[in-house]
Amino acid sequence: MQWLNPMNDPVVAYVRSYVETRIHRLRHETDRSRGASAIEWAIITGILALIAITVGWVIYRRVTAAANKINVDNGPGN
Repeated sequence: MQWLNPMNDPVVAYVRSYVETRIHRLRHETDRSRGASAIEWAIITGILALIAITVGWVIYRRVTAAANKINVDNGPGN
C-alpha cells in the first residue's frame, strides 16, 4: 500500500507556488508604501469603531432614560 503525499496534489502545489510568488514580490518590492497604507487603514478603522461604540452608548443611555420615565399602571386595584 502506497501512502499519498498531499504535497504532490496539484491544488497544494498551485497554492504553494502562488504564496511563494506573493511573498517574493512583497519582500523585493521597492515601494514600501503598502505597509504604511495598512497602518493608516488600521488607525482609520479603530477611530470609526470608537465612533460607532460612542454613538451606540449614547443611544442606549437615551433609550434607557426614556424607558425609565414611562409610567406603568397595571389598572384598577393596585
